[in-house]
Amino acid sequence: LSVSLLAVIVIVCGLALVAVFLFLFWKLCWVPWRNKALSSHLAVLQSEAGCNKENMADKLQDTGTISFLEAAVKISHTSPDIPAEVQMSMKDHILRRTRIQRQTTEPASSTRHISFKRHLPRQMHVSSMDYGMDPPAVAEQPTSIGRIKPELYKQKSVDSEDPKKEAAKTCGKINFTLKYDYENETLTVRILRAFDLPAKDFCGSSDPYVKIYLLPDRKRKFQTRVHRKTLNPTFDESFHFPVPHEELVSRKLHLSVFDFDRFSRHDMIGEVILENLFEDSDLSRETSVWKDIQYATTESVDLGEIMFSLCYLPTAGRLTLTVIKCRNLKAMDITGYSDPYVKVSLLCDGRRLKKKKTTIKKNTLNPTYNEAIIFDIPPENMDQVSLLISVMDYD
Repeated sequence: LSVSLLAVIVIVCGLALVAVFLFLFWKLCWVPWRNKALSSHLAVLQSEAGCNKENMADKLQDTGTISFLEAAVKISHTSPDIPAEVQMSMKDHILRRTRIQRQTTEPASSTRHISFKRHLPRQMHVSSMDYGMDPPAVAEQPTSIGRIKPELYKQKSVDSEDPKKEAAKTCGKINFTLKYDYENETLTVRILRAFDLPAKDFCGSSDPYVKIYLLPDRKRKFQTRVHRKTLNPTFDESFHFPVPHEELVSRKLHLSVFDFDRFSRHDMIGEVILENLFEDSDLSRETSVWKDIQYATTESVDLGEIMFSLCYLPTAGRLTLTVIKCRNLKAMDITGYSDPYVKVSLLCDGRRLKKKKTTIKKNTLNPTYNEAIIFDIPPENMDQVSLLISVMDYD
């Protein structure tokens, strides 16, 4: 029994050694040799396939169009012969169709590119894209949506307007003459005409008149007649300012052009300020002057001055505002004067609590009132109230 068991063990060990030997031989010799043979065979097949593809592409490129034309022209072997002229015309027609078909079978542009073309209609020349065999005549920069010409992107230089020119906008011209009488010491201003005034009325015209001041004195002023419904009025009116010769250097001639309105305030069209009266001559003879009428700014519109005083008694809780006088007020009537009065309102947080007014002074631009207006205000509320003083014209 022991001998048979030993024989079985020896046989099993021998078979195991043989199996191990065969496995090692297969791993070390058979597998590498097989892989090498397969790789060489695949390389040969790939080289042959590449050659075949190149040959096929050349054949298709050379004979593609001809075979297509022959197939189109030779409809059947039993058809009669077609004349040469007809064949040529059919060939031309088919060539044009093939070109059109080849153009329409190009890949479509994406949405982003289409939007880019829409935003650059002048820079992009999509119609000039060449799908044929002819090379472009000029070297350009190709992109996915066409060819871009750099010279088209050069922006044209635009001369910026001078802000000083914009600020010096005019609203017509005015013609007047100046003459100084050295014996009587009188400056004569003659308003002749105005041209190209802007329309202030809804009907497209204006009712212009001119006010004349010899600054800095505003107490003495003159005014021309109102000319109805015209933008080119002819005034031809003379006005005399008594002024010493030595004061002419410091005086300025101020002409204000207004549009008369019967039912509301008169609109100021523009103004002319002549700072140097001896700009053109010594004024010994009548000198004609042409000036552009400048649009009047809010700073140049002088509405006059008011003088008043304030007094508060904390023990009595009484605020007294005394309106003393006004001077150089704006004329609101056609007569060149106004009927001014002063209105005082007591405000608290934007709400009007009380209002009082002075008497009306008729036909004057320099009224004197000397009137006291009294408000009862507790001391603890003084920091919460304010006063609104308005100079009004009575109609």
